[in-house]
Parts: sequence; C-alpha cells; structure tokens
Amino acid sequence: MHRVCFTLRVDPTRLDEYRARHADVWPEMLVALRDAGWRSYTLHLAEDGLLVGVLETDDLAAAQAAMEATDVNRRWQAGMAEFFPDLADGRADRGLRVLEEVFDLDAQLARHGEATTS
Repeated sequence: MHRVCFTLRVDPTRLDEYRARHADVWPEMLVALRDAGWRSYTLHLAEDGLLVGVLETDDLAAAQAAMEATDVNRRWQAGMAEFFPDLADGRADRGLRVLEEVFDLDAQLARHGEATTS
C-alpha cells in the first residue's frame, strides 16, 4: 500500500461553499471512492485555497482510472469544476499535483530496529 499526498488550488473566494459541499459528500461518491481503492482519504484546506489531499492506495493510476469509469465521478467533477478556475478543464481529479514523500517516521524507526508508531 502506498500513501499519496497531492495539492490543488481552490478558488479562495469560495472556501466556505467548498467546505459545505464536502461536509456531506454523496453516499454514491463515497462508495465509488472506496470501491476504486481510495483508503484513508482526507482533504485539508488552507485559508489561501491550498488544498492538500492524503490517501492510501495500492495503485494510484488504477484507483484514478476506476473513478474515471464511474458516472458519479463525472457528475461530481462537473459540479466541482467551478472551484478550480486554474485548471484548464476544471477537473480536479485530473489536476492533482502529487508530492514526493521525503520522510517516513515509521520506515526510519523500523530501519533502526525501533518500534513504529502503528
């Protein structure tokens, strides 16, 4: 399993509405994400519109492809496009900027024979 961290930029004038939409995501969308292999998925939003997402998955490309194949994802992305004016097509699911992991506490503890945090 891999942990993935990504960033996006939300229109800073619409943060309250963005938060409200994510306070009660469609159950069909939640199930689609789970079934596509998105686990422990969280989003974190800064006041300037920086959005940071973290998830665990066996294969990010496969998880993205599985979501791309769903009707609920197409509807969700269409409804959310207005929050991402910097993306050419407004599709946040296609505009993820994946960040490189440069530190993992558990991996380094294990390498030194120490108990991990898990």
